Amino acid sequence: MRNLSSELKGKIGEKVNVSGWVNSRRDHGGLIFIDLRDHQGIIQLVITPDAKDAFVIAETLRDEFVIAATGTVRERAPELKNPHIATGDIEIVVDNLQLINKSEPIPVNTHDEGDPSSEELRLKYRYLDLRRPSMQNILKRRAEAYRIMRQYMDEHDFIEITTPILANSSPEGARDFLVPSRLHPGEFYALPQAPQQFKQLLMVGGVPRYYQIAPCFRDEDPRADRLYGDFYQLDMEMAFVDNGEVVRQTMEPLIKKLVTEFAGKELVSEEIPRISYRDAMEKYGTDKPDLRYSLELIDLTEELKSCEFKVFQTPCVKAIRVPGGSKFTRKQIDEFTDLARKNGAGGLAYILYENGAVRSPIAKFLKSEELAKIQELTGAEDGDAVFFGADLRQKVNKVLGVMRIAFADALGLKDSHKVALCWIIDFPLYEQDEATGKIDFCHNPFSMPNGGLKALRETENKLDIIADQYDMAVNGLELCSGAVRNYDPEITYEAFGILGYSREEVAKRFSGMLNAFKFGAPPHAGCAFGLDRMLMELLDAKSIRDIVAFPKNGSGVDLMMDSPSKVDDVQLAELHIETIDED
Repeated sequence: MRNLSSELKGKIGEKVNVSGWVNSRRDHGGLIFIDLRDHQGIIQLVITPDAKDAFVIAETLRDEFVIAATGTVRERAPELKNPHIATGDIEIVVDNLQLINKSEPIPVNTHDEGDPSSEELRLKYRYLDLRRPSMQNILKRRAEAYRIMRQYMDEHDFIEITTPILANSSPEGARDFLVPSRLHPGEFYALPQAPQQFKQLLMVGGVPRYYQIAPCFRDEDPRADRLYGDFYQLDMEMAFVDNGEVVRQTMEPLIKKLVTEFAGKELVSEEIPRISYRDAMEKYGTDKPDLRYSLELIDLTEELKSCEFKVFQTPCVKAIRVPGGSKFTRKQIDEFTDLARKNGAGGLAYILYENGAVRSPIAKFLKSEELAKIQELTGAEDGDAVFFGADLRQKVNKVLGVMRIAFADALGLKDSHKVALCWIIDFPLYEQDEATGKIDFCHNPFSMPNGGLKALRETENKLDIIADQYDMAVNGLELCSGAVRNYDPEITYEAFGILGYSREEVAKRFSGMLNAFKFGAPPHAGCAFGLDRMLMELLDAKSIRDIVAFPKNGSGVDLMMDSPSKVDDVQLAELHIETIDED
């Protein structure tokens, strides 16, 4: 990338040509100063009355007009140098000035300074919002990250291969975007939620190592760490691999490089820990724990099983010790309690340790030996707080997992310069929906269960079946998901059959992959890293929508292009579609 500052500093006394947008204009009577902005930065132009034509044009200029100028580079006087910009030591004395294009008054702030425009306005005028230096930098940095990824994958013998966008519907855990077929009335393509089936077919096709920076499409509700509609992932697969550890060790150096060399951040641990799904849920209440801080969930169930305090007479009692938590105000504790209730708890019991004494609404219901045991097991010291969860184990883990994050936020424990990575391994193949009681795939439906076909058929409680599935978490966000794949058709039939799918339905839905597996499919494994989420964390973006050039808003609407929108009846007729009036 060219550098405006270094280029012009080396040309003092020389004539140069520059062009860009008017960042600002200052009229000092006999002199007009213009800050000219392009993708490299800002340079000050000086227009004097001696340059008559240029001066006349300069008097008409306004912010965001597009201009070109010719002039001589000179060093600024010492008292006029500007340390706040890279070119603050120099300026260009203009001989000729050309107005290339005018601009109407700008509806959004195109500077990083000053009052920020609302996100809705920024997205409506995204082409103007992109002029901000911070947005320009993010786009450049994203391209830089892509170069690093491609270089690493190429050096490790991966072959970049693109896979189809028009595909078939696949149960990846989210709704598909469907595309009606004009040539085949009543039938639909689906935009791929991931290139899952295609990359497995590449393994059958003899490709040893595949990757692509893949566009993926999921009709999921937007949220703070997830884009609506389309997103990108670094997708990879390796043939003749039947152990997820091979994939993990292959990809770790790339992620570490992106953290330290690309983002300039500090790894909390050079050795990335492996944590089983069960242990993650028991210790942190989530399968994507933030390990920049401890605040682990401490199980007190056995020790308090004889406790007469009614709240603790439940299947599971856990606690979190919060160092320095005794300083929480009454208002903060009430807010924590409201948050716990919103996540399904009946309340939030607590004990504060202050000046060698215990302060708590529940202390009077506990025996002295029980209070002593709680302090011993939690390691609580003077100035700490201990918060409790009591209910079914799954609910306790969920509630305290949320509270753990809230406590860390309140105490400022999330150091943005530090990055904590961890692998979550040994996911259950199936999970149970709390509301319906039905079981479904926990992660990827094409994962290999530990123990293969025998485990599927002989394990009485199907929720006990473990698959060689793994995620990478970064600072409390899911960064990657992967697995050793199932490459045996009979295992596929059995895995889906447990959920009620018939062999005929499975064969129809996954015919391409199942047919291919009959012809000597090798063992294979892979994973995919969510690039938008990764870059949001590494670049400290305030919103994931700042990581892409043209995102949709929080309601899935493209305000700039007015999308989605209605189409005319002729188009619908060509696609053999009728719309239903909701009224």
